[in-house]
This record gives sequence, structure tokens and C-alpha cells, in this order.
Amino acid sequence: MYFKFTFCPIILLLWASLSFAQNVNVVIHGAASIAKTDDNFVCVTLDWWPAEKCDYNQCPWGKAGILNLDLRYGALINAIKAFNPLRIKVGGSLQDNVVYKVGEVSSCPNFMKREDGLFGFSQGCLSMERWDQLNRFFNHTGVKLTFGLNALFGRNESQTEKGLWIGDWQPQNSRDFMQYTISKGYKVDSYEFGNQLSGSGMGAKVDAKQYGKDVIVLKNLVKELYAHPETQPKVLGPGGFYEEKWFNTFLEVSGQGIVDGLTHHIYNLGPGDDPNMMNKILDPSYLNQVSQTYKGVSDVVNKFRPQLGAWVSESGGALNGGSKDVSRTFADGFWYLDQMGMASTYDQKVFCRQALIGGNYGLLNATTFVPNPDYYGALLWHRLMGSTVLAVTKESDPDLRVYAHCAKKKPGVSLIFINLSKDRSFNITLSNAKPGDAGKPNYEFVGKQNREEYHLRALTGDIKDDIVCLNDVPMVQTDSEDIPAMDPKLVDASTPISIAAQSIAYVTIRDFEAPACV
Repeated sequence: MYFKFTFCPIILLLWASLSFAQNVNVVIHGAASIAKTDDNFVCVTLDWWPAEKCDYNQCPWGKAGILNLDLRYGALINAIKAFNPLRIKVGGSLQDNVVYKVGEVSSCPNFMKREDGLFGFSQGCLSMERWDQLNRFFNHTGVKLTFGLNALFGRNESQTEKGLWIGDWQPQNSRDFMQYTISKGYKVDSYEFGNQLSGSGMGAKVDAKQYGKDVIVLKNLVKELYAHPETQPKVLGPGGFYEEKWFNTFLEVSGQGIVDGLTHHIYNLGPGDDPNMMNKILDPSYLNQVSQTYKGVSDVVNKFRPQLGAWVSESGGALNGGSKDVSRTFADGFWYLDQMGMASTYDQKVFCRQALIGGNYGLLNATTFVPNPDYYGALLWHRLMGSTVLAVTKESDPDLRVYAHCAKKKPGVSLIFINLSKDRSFNITLSNAKPGDAGKPNYEFVGKQNREEYHLRALTGDIKDDIVCLNDVPMVQTDSEDIPAMDPKLVDASTPISIAAQSIAYVTIRDFEAPACV
């Protein structure tokens, strides 16, 4: 049980005042956008893992899996409703080991530990009774749903190459599942075909040419069953780690107009038991390395032009349930929010956090359903950052990360500032880039309306805290399990934007004139 602080300890203010302040000018290039995200860019996953899923001598999933999550908890319901709507992807490592109890499938086994099974588990099953429960929950909370289909159904593991699954995908179980879903009037925004089967795979893999042929079968199935184009779910894939040759081959085989969205996964922090996890998160050069993956995926999208562009359909930072010492703390936000900022600049349309609940990387505590710090960072992004992405330039200090979008609610622009430095704060002034002539000086921006600022800090100043303060108010659920008010601090526009050491801030400026935001 959490002690409910009503204010953040004064030590934070003292620490901020003692840190060295550096002046930085940030230039916003508002004449034209550099990328566009989906309106529902922020996305989370619900995973299939049972309570017996263990890594690094711990079993952090509890009853947070799709089949055993208690959907009645007010804290869970309110956390989802606060997004209005929240995009959720149902899927994960075991999705290619799930059958749907419908049509010809009569038995419905539970996942059981099995040494020779996929990821160490036997086949599991989704009953239509549970699917009904899930859809009542999704409808009640306003979820925008992506469902990950079993792409190994009907295949067999190769006898000559470990991990390779061969043969054609058999669509009958998915057909029966879709027909049931349609008969009930359940809304599915998109279907993703398989999980981490691309390239070298994770646990299992499928040849790129075979995958390309099978995704055509899926596309045709969706078009057949969903007759009206306006209600037809999109087809996404491959939902795995990016490998250039594999991605190019599967898209060449499937051709244009088959895969609506190109999905890939990001786990750039490595194994969850890495003792250097915190150092990675605070190292700007390390955080920058993943940009090569975003660029590679962006290049493939530009070549094949899928309708929905590229999605990060799963990203938990650290593999195998995340880091027990880092993923649920304030520090993880330096990685998470920076990744969303970077992904958006590379025209990634959606970013799905693994997971809403479960493991160490859940946005909600798997036992208490209490939001972890990253939940509040994600909710602010969803409410403040619009779909139009703007370029920013600044003096070269890598510890200060800055991303800018048109404000979600017009007018104006919204920015996120991430300060990785332990001992330096930043005083930010803004300039408006002179359009059309790089040789001319930029306009210094002097606002007339108060800025709307949202400053996020760790409760005690220790970034390993699992409680975050917003504008010096601890973020804890109310007695009725509602998400607390997240109001901005109104700040005189004539003053610099002050970003404390090891803190994160969202800032919305209503009178910043950016033609791209009109």
C-alpha cells in the first residue's frame, strides 16, 4: 500500500536550485512538418503470458495475462478510460501458440510449462466466453483494438533447421474466429499476422517468401469476411525485429496493397538483467543508436508505401519482462519518452508499449494496478502531442533531448524536453526558424500568452523512485481509483523555460506561429 503524499518533498526544489544552469536556444522549424503520426500514436499491449512465466529468478506476470486478468478492477478501467481512446494490441510471444475455441476446435487447453514447447509452454486456447468478456471490457473502456493472429497454425517445425517453421498457414481457425467476431458486432481496428517470426525470429521463424504468400491469404480473408471497406480491419505485419533483407523479400512477394501497416519491435536496452541498464538509459549516444533501425524501416516504407506506414507494435525497452530495478521507475521515462519522440521524427505512426500491465515493464503495477511513472508520461503525450511532427535544432548538448509537434488541441505547438544530466538544469529560449532561407537569422520568439507547462520529476529526487510528481504534486490515484488531475502550470511567456536536472517537461505554447500547424 502506498503512502499518499500530498506534495513533493522540498529537497527537490533545493536540488534544482543548486544544479548548474545552462542557457540553450531551441529553434522550432514550423514552416512544414517532417513527419505525421497516427492520432492514436500512444499504444499499449496486453500479453498472453501466464503466471508461470519467469525470467532472471523472478515471475513478474502474476495474473496480468490476457486469459487471467481480472477485468472488473476500477483502477484498470479508469486508467484506460483516461486516454479516451487508448489503442491496445492483444498479442505477444505466445500468440502463435494460441488456438481459438470456435468452429471445429472443441478442446481448450490452458498454457502449461513444457520444456520442448514454444517459449517453454504448451499450446493455449482463447475460448469465445473469454473473448466475449474481453470485448465487453474493450467496449466499456473505449479501446481501439489490434489483435495478433496465430501465424503458425497448420505449420510444422523443420527437422533440418532449428526454429524454422515450414508449410502453408492454415486460415480456418482464424476464419472461424473472425466470423464469430463479426456475428457479435465486435470492433477490430486491425489484425497483426504473427509475432517475432521475421528474420532470425524469437523462438520461431518463417521464411520471408512463405510469410509474403501467407499474408496475401490473410488479406483476402479479411476482404471476403468484412464486406464494407469502411469497417474492414487493416492487416499488419510482420511484428518482429527489423532485418533489411527479410523485410524487403516479404514485401516484394506480397506486393503493394496487401500489408496496410509495416510493424516491427524495439528492445534496444537488451536483456532485463543487464547491470548497466541505468547507464544505457542515461547515455545519449546509446539512445541514439536505435535511430538506424528507424531509418531502415522508414526506407522500406518509402520503397513499398504501405497505406498505414510503419508501426512500432511492441517495445518494452528491456527484454524478458523488463528490468525489475529500472522499468517501473521514473528513470525508465528517459528511455520511453525519448523513444516515442525519436520514432515520431522517423514517421513511425504508432508506438506500442509492452505492456499495459504485466512483467516489470507494465505501465500499471501487475498486483495493485497502480500506475507507474511511465503511465503519466504516456498520458500527457497522448493529450498534448499532436500528429504533426516538427523539426527542432539546438546547440549541441546531447543531455538535453527535445521534440516538437503541433499541439493536439489547436492552436500552438507542444514540446517535450528530457534532461538526462544529473547536475545541470537548462534555461530554454525559443526561436522560430526563418522559412525558405537558411542564411537568414531565426526569429526570437517572445510569447504574449502564458505557457502551459507540465514538469515531471521523481518524488524524492532519486530517479529510481516509482512515484512521479507533476508540477510538484505526487501522481497517485484518488480514493475512487481515478487518475488524478493533471493540470498545467501557467508560466509567464517572457521567462525562459526551466528544465531541472534529471527531469522531463511538456510545454504547450498557444501563440507560437507555425504554418504547419494551421
